[in-house]
Order: sequence, then C-alpha cells, then structure tokens
Amino acid sequence: MKRSIWGAVPGALLTALMVVASTSAHADRLDDIKRAGVLRVAAFDSNAPFGFVDPKDNQIVGLDVDYARAVAKSLGVKLEIQPTNPANRIAFLKSGKVDLVFANFTITDDRKKEVDFSTPYFASGTQFIAKKGVLKSSEQLNGLRIGADKGTTNEQQVRAKFPNATIVAYDDTPFAFAALRTGNVQAITQDGPKLVALLARAPDKENYEIPPFTISNDYEGVGVPKGETRLLDAVNSTLTHLETDGEAAQIYDKWFGPKSAAPLPRLFKIGDPQKNS
Repeated sequence: MKRSIWGAVPGALLTALMVVASTSAHADRLDDIKRAGVLRVAAFDSNAPFGFVDPKDNQIVGLDVDYARAVAKSLGVKLEIQPTNPANRIAFLKSGKVDLVFANFTITDDRKKEVDFSTPYFASGTQFIAKKGVLKSSEQLNGLRIGADKGTTNEQQVRAKFPNATIVAYDDTPFAFAALRTGNVQAITQDGPKLVALLARAPDKENYEIPPFTISNDYEGVGVPKGETRLLDAVNSTLTHLETDGEAAQIYDKWFGPKSAAPLPRLFKIGDPQKNS
C-alpha cells in the first residue's frame, strides 16, 4: 500500500502547513492593496458635492473623494476612482471591481447582509425638492408622484412610509431633477445635503425649494467587502484620526462650509452617537 505523503509529516508541522495554505487561498484584501500599490474606490461622478466631475480638469472630486484620498494616503498607496451610481455600488464591491465604496452610502441592516460598513463619517436625512408652493408637509407625500434614485434608502423609505405615493425610479439624481423640471414628477427625494448642493448649482433654482422637514435620520459609511476585518479596521482608524486632528472638519468645510456653494452646518462628527430614524 502506498503511504500518504502527509503521513510522513509531524502533526504540528502539518497543521502549520494547512494554515499557510488556507491563508494563501483566502488572500487578505489589505495585503492585496498594499502589494498593488493602489486603492480602488467606487465614487459618484454626478452627485455634487460628494462626487462629481470637475469641469476644469475632468477629474472626479468631492467630499467622498477627499475621504478616500486620506485613506489611500494612510495606507501608503495611490488612489484610483471608479465611477459608480446608486444602483451598482454593492455589485462593484462584491465582484471585486473595487476595494471600497465612498459614495454617499447609507448604512442599513439590509445592506449589512451584503457588505460591511465603517463607522459613519457623515449624517443626513431624506428630504425633497419641489416647485415652490407644492409641498409643505410630509402628509402631502401620499398624493404625489415622487422621483427617487433607484436602489437608495430614500426610495425605500418613501415607499414604506407613504404607500399611496407614486414612486418613479431613476438611475441618478440629475435624471430625477430633469423629470421634475418637465413635470413628470411633482417632487424628488434624496439626502438633504445632496439636494442643497443640487439646488445651489441649478440655473433655475429660484423656481424650487427644499421643504423644511425630513422623514429619517441616516448615516453614511464606507462600504467594505464582507469579512475583510483588517481593511475595515484600517479605514476606521483613519476616519477616527481625521476627526481628531481636524482634517475631517476641513473636508466638510471645503464642501459645506460658509464659503462653499452649498453651506450647511456640521451637526455630526465622526464618533458621535447615532440617533434613531
């Protein structure tokens, strides 16, 4: 009878070899990133000020991009941006097309089943834009046609809380706003800060308003592949450090500060306790 090759290997050594083989078979994403020298990040390219194309140089810039750049710097690697939209963020991450998602990514229990999230670095709430005088309170939503970004928490929240509203789903916020302009919908929904920035850049902004109510408390985090604990720890450590040394406040002020195109007070800091929706 032939003797198994493993039969000649002492038990302790055999265990060590199996551990090494297992580690090689399941490469750690953080090691992969450092080995490649590149952090691949999914970010928006048409949702100012979180991620959008700067017409000066055709580069994607924004609040999310600045945070992503800070994480890449802390890892000692270059940053590579992959344009994304609300509908394909999770698919990009799960397929391995990107290493992280920095794309105004609201943390939800359902999404946690598919991806891991960092500690929140931004907070907002679901709000609306409508033509002036059309929408004054949330009670009116059940009777309106509302444009929403496909696959977002905004869409899900409006569907759940206002079942008699007619929801029209679009691939991205600019498409929804175009539908509002043409009268195909009577309001559009998105995170409040994103709507503030969208309206600030609109040439016909005097015709529209953001009613002073929100229907949720939402927190955005970095999307991390499931089970990549070392990468998640590295991202969380960087975010905490950015808050401690004041860089997080600088990033916020750059895009939402008093001198920005979309001024909005900073009511949430990294590490603050979260409020229930």
